[in-house]
Order: sequence, then structure tokens, then C-alpha cells
Amino acid sequence: MLAGRTILITGAGRGLGRAIAGRLAADHATLWLADVRADWGEDAAAELRAAGADARFVPVDLLDEDSVDAMFATIAADGPLYGVVNNAALADGVGGKAIHELAAADWDRVVGVNLRGTFLVTRGAARALIAAGAGGRIVSIGSDAARYGSPRLTHYIAAKGGVAALTRTAARDLGPYGITVNTVSPGLTESESAAFVPAARHELYRLNRALDRPQQPADLVGAVAFLLGPEAGYITGQELVVDGGFVLH
Repeated sequence: MLAGRTILITGAGRGLGRAIAGRLAADHATLWLADVRADWGEDAAAELRAAGADARFVPVDLLDEDSVDAMFATIAADGPLYGVVNNAALADGVGGKAIHELAAADWDRVVGVNLRGTFLVTRGAARALIAAGAGGRIVSIGSDAARYGSPRLTHYIAAKGGVAALTRTAARDLGPYGITVNTVSPGLTESESAAFVPAARHELYRLNRALDRPQQPADLVGAVAFLLGPEAGYITGQELVVDGGFVLH
């Protein structure tokens, strides 16, 4: 379905990004794996290549505009881009400080990566896709927490809510170029980052999901692949919540 298509995935060194890369490799996409951690990114790309995938690592720091621009320059030198998955994010302070306790520096760091970084990658992707002139796909990873309004997570909630809003406005800006922009918002997912989530939040999800099992990375990757594929060509500006029925509205 994605054979011959070049797709960039940010935050692809582990967790959801790594799972998404594996799913897209199964669809024979050509992959660029971006991560701020070169060791994670290189290991993920090498593992995929060993399994027969066409996968390469490119470094990026989403807090650095020049680094994002350099990432797209590296990819452009190799050939045209078709799709981007904005997956890289920070989830610091889950179940941590309430809004009146949150330091501005913590806000700036999380919003800087999760929202400003997503903007920078979306902007770079839009420029690359417009230059290629063949349309394309942008999929951002949001969070059902922004729909639920989770407490003690102000910076993360605000940033992920902003990602969904960014999707809507970018869809209108980029629609004339045949570029679709969508968000997939998972719930609390069993991955490396979930180890830092307090037990009470895991229990909240367990008690309130419609589906009676924990969410796995594999539950999300099909939705991402669908939105990147040909059957989703008329879907844009949407947020698809994939959380087992935790948020129902």
C-alpha cells in the first residue's frame, strides 16, 4: 500500500514511534527515522534494515529550528517526501504539578517540543510536499488526555490540544495542494514512557475504558497507516481518538 513512498517519523527510536515504523515497514514504505537520541534512532533503523526494510536514521532536535531544517535538507537530497508522522513528544510530569505549581521553564520545555516542534516539522513537511508537487500526508500524534482534561498535566494537555488545533488549520492551508493533515490521539499506552505514569492514572484508565484491556502500541499503528494510505485521501483536518473508549464524545 505504501511501497515506493518515503515517510518520515519523528521520535522513532523507541515506543510508539518505533512501533509505527515497524508497521509502515510492513507496508514497504521507505523510512526516515528521526530522533534526538542517535543511539536509539540508529539501533531502530539497523533493526528494521536487518528485517529487510529500507530505513535510515536522521538526527533532529525539535527545540532547534536549524536542526529541523537540516533534517528536511538531508531527506530532500535523497528524493521526494510523501508523508510525515509527528510522533516525537515529551510526557514529563504526568500526575505531577497542578497549574498553580508549574514552573514556566517546565511549560516552555514541554510546549516547545510537543507543540512548537510539531509546528516546525509540519511547516518543513508542507514546504517539502508542496515542492514535490504530488500531494502527501501529515499525521500528528495527539493525546486523548487533551480531550479528557487530565489534571496535573497542564503543559502536556495544552500542547496536545494545540496539536489538534494545528491539524485543523493546516488542513485548510494545505488542502489546495492535495496534502491531508490529521491527528491520531491514543490513550495511555503500554510503552517505555508508561513506566513513569503513576499507578493511579493507570487505574483510572483501567476502570473507565470501554474495552477491558490495556492499550498496546499495536492498537494505534493501523490508524496511522490508514491515514497515510490511499483510502484516506479524502480525510483531512480530523482527530481520530484511539483509546479503547476511554473518551466518548
